[in-house]
Amino acid sequence: MDRHLRREGPAPQDAELALIMKNYRTYIWAFLITLVIFVAVTAVSSYFDNRRVDEISSIEDGIARNILSSETQFDLLRETPCENIDDSDLSSQLDSLGERVSYLENSRGTDDPQVMNLKQDYSLLEIKDYILMNTMAQKCKTAPSFIFYFYSNAGDCPDCRNAGAALTALRQEYPEVRVYSFDYHSPAAAVQTLANIYKVKAQFPAYVIHSKPVYGLKSLDDIEKLMPELAAMTASSTAATSTASTTKK
Repeated sequence: MDRHLRREGPAPQDAELALIMKNYRTYIWAFLITLVIFVAVTAVSSYFDNRRVDEISSIEDGIARNILSSETQFDLLRETPCENIDDSDLSSQLDSLGERVSYLENSRGTDDPQVMNLKQDYSLLEIKDYILMNTMAQKCKTAPSFIFYFYSNAGDCPDCRNAGAALTALRQEYPEVRVYSFDYHSPAAAVQTLANIYKVKAQFPAYVIHSKPVYGLKSLDDIEKLMPELAAMTASSTAATSTASTTKK
């Protein structure tokens, strides 16, 4: 026997097979990791999609209930004494729904079909509330304070965001004032009829104050000057707060 026999290495076929198996395992792990990531992303996406659907359904249900309840409220107002009428609940419900619609509009886009349908329904609710408010005012011989605000999402109103912020501040300062906001380009016939009644032009932002159209960005101070009755609301609120404080003492 030749003592100088060399130790033989693995056959070329064995080395190639080992490399194939190594690559195969790598591909399997890559596939499994990709599958896990895909399933996780799909599950998260489905979760948030379902949440958005539930939120939209909730708002739709809320608007539908409020529109239906307004009919009952008309009947109740005919029988209710004026001193027992308090519209603060109606106003807070309207504001809450409006904030949720605005949130969806900002998060999903103004051209989202579901958002556009919601806005139309909400506009009808606003007009219903306006009619109800006028019914209350006629019954109780009061002068309602309200503003119609027409904005545009068509890119032709750079001041509309600031106008909306000013009106939000107005609602916070004067909860008694109703602010009804409408998309001027809404396909809802009732919104177009309202704009035609007050002869509102396509100049934004546009307001209807004391039944007259007013155009251009208005700050809170500007609106207070256009609505002198707000000063009386402030005085009344201050007096009520002072009376409450005195009573507590």
